[in-house]
Amino acid sequence: MRLCFLVEEHYRHDGMPVEVIRQLGSWGHQVDVVRPGGSLLRMSEAVRAGSHDAWVLKTVSGGPGLPLLEAAAAVGLTTVNDVRSIRGVRDKALASAIGRSRGLPVPMTYAAARPELLMEIPESEYPLVVKPADGSSGRAVHLVPSPERLAAMLPVLAGEGMLIAQPYVPNSGIDLKVYCVGGELYATERRSPLHPDQGVRERHVPLPAEVAAIVDQVGAVYGLDLYGVDVLLGPDGPVVVDVNDFPSFRQVPDAAAKVARAVLELARTGSEVAAAAFVPGVSGAGRIPEQPFGGGVPTPGVPAVRSSAAVEGR
Repeated sequence: MRLCFLVEEHYRHDGMPVEVIRQLGSWGHQVDVVRPGGSLLRMSEAVRAGSHDAWVLKTVSGGPGLPLLEAAAAVGLTTVNDVRSIRGVRDKALASAIGRSRGLPVPMTYAAARPELLMEIPESEYPLVVKPADGSSGRAVHLVPSPERLAAMLPVLAGEGMLIAQPYVPNSGIDLKVYCVGGELYATERRSPLHPDQGVRERHVPLPAEVAAIVDQVGAVYGLDLYGVDVLLGPDGPVVVDVNDFPSFRQVPDAAAKVARAVLELARTGSEVAAAAFVPGVSGAGRIPEQPFGGGVPTPGVPAVRSSAAVEGR
């Protein structure tokens, strides 16, 4: 198969996706890497229909890669994940609205184009977590204890563009990051960006059945195939505080091979189920016919979709 990876400069040396690209190459597949932030692109030529079996995006939120992926989808090419699903989670204000409307345990979310508008949030909602609507990797996430502190922070927030604010969920200072790859769920424990002094070693942990059910629902609601979910275990139960398309998959055993197999499987079948889940009534994303590259190199060990044995009670 021939695949195109859109890789932001920020990730050009990162293990994910570099190791996945190497794995695919070792299996005999051709992978073209496009760096949308460092290339002059002739858009119509870049997305010639039929030139790639699938396009894969690994860029920062707000980066230049998503419009190129959308152009590929517009001419009928398969994208991993479905391009509408990516847009739906990269805008955190939109993601919150979608999640709450579909019954996910997502905090009440306020959105503001200017930071001073956040001063209208009732004092009863404090402390607040304030972050950019297009943020990623824990960048510029602030715990704001009071309106007075928010007022003092306005100059700092002024350059962040659209902002969201959510009531803080009391927790232990440990985030639960759950990854979905190839239909399996893997949970890792890590330090919260709001509690940098918390002594937590990132590690693979068992996944509570209640959280697993929520993460499965996240995939269905947003129409994602490869994704990560940040969960806090609050006093009233698990709360979804972030959803990422194509995350790092840190601490997932044999992550590069698992992700590579999932990419190949999605390239073959498209994302009909994911697209239909995200846009009711739509039968699925357009995709080109399967065209094995180089004589149709077989993919070793593509697994059937199944639940992870690490999930408690499943």
